[in-house]
Amino acid sequence: MASTPARTPASAPAPASGSAPAPAHSPAPGPAVDFAPGAGEARRDGAQPHPGPVGSPRPYATHEVTNQAPPLPPYDASDDAALLEGLRREGAGWAEDGVRRLGMRAGSAQVQEWADLANRHEPELRTHDRYGNRIDEVDFHPAWHHLMRTAVAEGLAGAPWADDRPGAHVARTAGGLVWGHTDAGHGCPTSMTYAAVPALRAQPDLAALYEPLLTSRVYEPGLRAPAGKPGLLAGMGMTEKQGGSDVRTNTTTAAPAKEPGVYTLRGHKWFTSAPMCDVFLVLAQAPGGLSCFLVPRVLPDGSRNTFRVQRLKDKLGNRSNASCEPEFDGTVAWLVGPEGRGVKTIIEMVNCTRLDCVMMSAALMRKTLVEAGHHARHRRAFGALLADQPLMRNVLADLALESEAATTLTLRLAGAADRVAREDARAPREAAFRRVATAVGKYWVTKRGPAFTAEALECLGGNGYVEESGMPRHYREAPLLSIWEGSGNVNALDVLRALEREPGAAEALFAELALAHGADPRLDAAVTRLRRGLGEASPAGARRLVELMALALQASLLVRHAPPAVADAFCATRLGGDWGHSFGTLPASADLDAILERALPGFG
Repeated sequence: MASTPARTPASAPAPASGSAPAPAHSPAPGPAVDFAPGAGEARRDGAQPHPGPVGSPRPYATHEVTNQAPPLPPYDASDDAALLEGLRREGAGWAEDGVRRLGMRAGSAQVQEWADLANRHEPELRTHDRYGNRIDEVDFHPAWHHLMRTAVAEGLAGAPWADDRPGAHVARTAGGLVWGHTDAGHGCPTSMTYAAVPALRAQPDLAALYEPLLTSRVYEPGLRAPAGKPGLLAGMGMTEKQGGSDVRTNTTTAAPAKEPGVYTLRGHKWFTSAPMCDVFLVLAQAPGGLSCFLVPRVLPDGSRNTFRVQRLKDKLGNRSNASCEPEFDGTVAWLVGPEGRGVKTIIEMVNCTRLDCVMMSAALMRKTLVEAGHHARHRRAFGALLADQPLMRNVLADLALESEAATTLTLRLAGAADRVAREDARAPREAAFRRVATAVGKYWVTKRGPAFTAEALECLGGNGYVEESGMPRHYREAPLLSIWEGSGNVNALDVLRALEREPGAAEALFAELALAHGADPRLDAAVTRLRRGLGEASPAGARRLVELMALALQASLLVRHAPPAVADAFCATRLGGDWGHSFGTLPASADLDAILERALPGFG
C-alpha cells in the first residue's frame, strides 16, 4: 500500500503583506500606559521594540515568554552510561558507533516530529474500495512509514537472526532502547517480526521460505504476494474475546485442507496488532488440539486471503499503531509445528516479545527522565533553578536509580537471549536463567513504568500535562507494556510455573545472584529471604515473591557493574527499607550529586 498524504488541516491563508485584520470594535478611551521597553532596550529574542505611538502599550507585551525551557531536540538518546556499559559488557561493543549514530537520529527534531505526527494522525481503516470491493487495508500517516523504514533498516526487526556476530541480539536491544525515544507504536510490528523467526523455525520448510524475508532490512509497505517483496513484517493473533490471556479457550477452528499442512480457519480474534503486516502467527483449534498457524495476508498466487478487519481498537495509548479485530472465514493457513502444540510453538515468540516489553518500558523511563531533567535545568521557581532545588534533585535521582536498574536488567536479559540463540557454551544455563528472569523483568519493569512516567510528568508541572509537551503520550503508553504479553498476574504465575517445571531455573537464578554475594549485606539478606520464600511459594503470594526476585536481581547487577553511589542507594531503598512510598524519598545518605551526574551529565 502506498503511503497516503498527510491528513492535516489546510492552513489558513496568511494576510497580505502589511495588512492586518480589522478590529472587532474600538477600545474604550482610557489612560495611556507605556508597557514598552525603555529607549534602546532590545527584546530577549533580539528583535527591536514595537515603535508604536508614544505612551501606547506595546502590542502583545503580555505575551513575552520568560522562564520556559527551550525545546529539547536535538539531543543524543544514546548518551546513557548504563546503556553503553551494558552494551559492551554483554558482548556487543562492536555496535557502539551504530547505536550512538541512531541515538543522535532518534533525538533529532525531524524524528521527534515524525513521532508526534504518527500519533496525532492515527491509522484509518478502509474496509472497501470505492467500487465496493472488500480490501481491509489501513492507511497510515507518512511519518509512520518513515519511522518503520528507519527501524527495519537499523536492524530492529528480524535482522539479528541473520547476523552471526556475537552480541547481535544485544545490539538490537540497545538500538531499541535509543530508538524507543521516538514512538512506541511502531515498535509493535518490529517486535513481532523479530519474535516470529524462532517460532517459525518449528516448521523448517516454512522457515526456509520466509526467514530470509523476515530478517531483511528492507521495509516495503503494501499487500503483495510475500515471495515478491524484498522484506516482510509479521504479526500475531492469539487472544479472543472470551479468554484473553487464557488462549486455551480459543474457539477459532482449523480444518485440514487437501494439501498436507494446509488448513482453513474460521473465527474472530480480539486483539491483533499491525494488520498491514504480511504474515501472522495465529492460534486455532485443530483436530489434534490448539495449534499454531502461519496466515499470509496475500496468498502465493497473489489473491487476497480472507482477513476481514472488523474494526480498529480505540486505545488508551499506542495510538500510532493499528490494533484490530480480524475475522477468519475460510482463511488459508499453514501449520507451524505439530498439531496440539500451539502454545509450546509460540512460547518462544512470547519470550522475545516479553523482552521487548521490558526494553520499551526502560526506553520510556529514560526518555521521560531526560525530558524532566531538561525542564529542571531551565525552569526557575522560588528563586532558583529547579535543578538546584534539593527536593527536585531527590526526585530526579530516585528516577535515575530506577531507570538505570531497568536498563541494566534489560541488557542482561538480551545477553542471555543472544547466547541462547547462538548456542554458545553457556547456552543451557542461560536458557534456564532467561526463562525465569525474562518473566520476572516483564512483571516488574513494566509495572514500574506508569508510576515512573507520572512522576517525570509531574516534574514539568502543568507544562507536562498538555499534549504539546509529549508527556501525556508517554504516560498513556506506559500501562500497555504491563498488559501486552500477559498482565501482572499472568507473568507472576508464569514465574512460579517456570521455577517448578523448568529444570535448572531456580539454580540459574541463584547462580546469577551469587555473583554479587558479600558485596552488600542488604542484598545478601534479600537473597536469604528469597530462598526461604521459594519454599513457601503460593499463587496468592506470587506478586510479592516475584517483586523480591526482581529487586534482588537488579541490585545484584548494580552492585557488580554500577558506581558505588548508585548501587548503595538502590540497595538502601529498594532492599533496605530506607525509603518512602513514592519517588523522591531517598535517604540523606544518598549521594545525589554522583547519581545525577551519571544519569544526566552536567547535572551533578
